[in-house]
Amino acid sequence: MKSNISRQNIYLLSLSVFLLIFVLIFAFALLIPEGKEYRNKRADLRKENKELKKYENFRDDVLEHLGELKSENRNIIAAFDRSFDAVRFEKMHGEHFTSLSVHEKVKLENENKFSVYEVNTTSQINSPKSFYNFLDAINKSDWIISVNFPIHFKREAEMIRSSFTMKVYKVAKDTNTSDLNTSE
Repeated sequence: MKSNISRQNIYLLSLSVFLLIFVLIFAFALLIPEGKEYRNKRADLRKENKELKKYENFRDDVLEHLGELKSENRNIIAAFDRSFDAVRFEKMHGEHFTSLSVHEKVKLENENKFSVYEVNTTSQINSPKSFYNFLDAINKSDWIISVNFPIHFKREAEMIRSSFTMKVYKVAKDTNTSDLNTSE
């Protein structure tokens, strides 16, 4: 018995069967395992994106809080950069005293990242209230100042002579500017 299928159809049918087998082998050998790996990686990526978003929100909150703190405390930040001027200090705070003299005692070593000057002052005041007004005024001054104890008061006729030391803090300039660039 002779078949009526042409040779061309046989070639076409055999090529189709070959391609079908090839596609099935390709699908089961490569696509399905890679698809499972793709789904696993996609799930991992979603977890990482969720974690990244959480950290970005935290960073944004911290940056916002930092901006608020910088704006609230800009005078204090600027005060750390100003150099201490004894003459200007005497002019600014001389109104609280009958006489005020400021003598720089010693430049102390850098304490952490601050240059610290110890200033020895002697003054004559009418009443202790003037001294307390002076303490309030230095809290609002252009420098960061700490008054050290003990404060000595000595009565001389109608005046009170006071003697105390104070430290003036200034940020020491660091030659390494990479920290400044990363914080901005």
